[in-house]
Amino acid sequence: MTSRFQKYDRRLRVTVSRRLPQAVETRMAELFDVELNFADTALSREQLAALMADTDVFVPTVTDEIDSTLIEGAGEGLKLIANFGTGVDHIDLSAARAKGIAVTNTPGVLTDDTADLVMSLILSVPRRLSEGEKLLRAGQWTGWTPTGLLGHRITGKRLGIVGMGRIGQAVAARARAFGLSIHYHNRHRLPKVVETALEATWWPSVEAMLERVDIVSLNCPETAETRHLMNAARLKLMQPHAYLINAARGALVDEAALAEALAAGRIAGAGLDVYEEEPALHPALAGLPNVVLLPHLGSATFEGRQAMGEKVITNIRVFADGHRPPDQVLADF
Repeated sequence: MTSRFQKYDRRLRVTVSRRLPQAVETRMAELFDVELNFADTALSREQLAALMADTDVFVPTVTDEIDSTLIEGAGEGLKLIANFGTGVDHIDLSAARAKGIAVTNTPGVLTDDTADLVMSLILSVPRRLSEGEKLLRAGQWTGWTPTGLLGHRITGKRLGIVGMGRIGQAVAARARAFGLSIHYHNRHRLPKVVETALEATWWPSVEAMLERVDIVSLNCPETAETRHLMNAARLKLMQPHAYLINAARGALVDEAALAEALAAGRIAGAGLDVYEEEPALHPALAGLPNVVLLPHLGSATFEGRQAMGEKVITNIRVFADGHRPPDQVLADF
């Protein structure tokens, strides 16, 4: 079969939508004719359209909504969207395929960073660490008391993981070290050897699992099927002492329903790193003491962001040499 990729005998024009780690930007400047966003401000649709009209490669991030209208209006020279991030739900893949634009991402380099972040939320929410920190900063702590800010230990609790891919399995491995028992729901059951290594129990339906676990961690991608996966009905299935953790995608959770459940005490607490309308926060969540709120820090390590940039550069260089990029998302492109 003839390859749809052609070798470029010139430096590619590469346009980047946001600031990247300095070493990544510097290497891009050495290899390509690169246009950088030194102001590091979020670009409007008009600005995105202008950039996509005159470049060979566009490098967006997960906050850039690259819909069909932008893709259809892109210049004929644009042949690669090299996403800086693992998730590609912000890119209309069907429109890219129709336009003959390849799409790549940066998988596999953020597993440990994201799993560490999930584990920090699993630890901090039941132990009320955020509440204690705020109390101390406000000058309202009056000293140690036998009943002050009592929380729950996690050892011996059941953790239910929704989405048992790389990150879900990394979370499970960490949680086992803290004495949690692992339960999971996944579209496909894991091989027996993996279940045995993680001592994991599979549930064929998320509803059955929610009724039985003490902590729920969402580690699945956002799709049409998983949007508002945790809606009012499923939140009601959780036990009153249970906690919800979401460091995957904000749209997995109906934030209005979650805020209502937290305020009413139908679940004990939540830890969130992602939100439905980032950077906006649902107003009802902000004032609740039993929710830990983080500003999308899942991949925020120097090492992780550097590795993401290196993957972007590798994908562009392989593409420029006329070959299929290693992290191409559109398998049938």
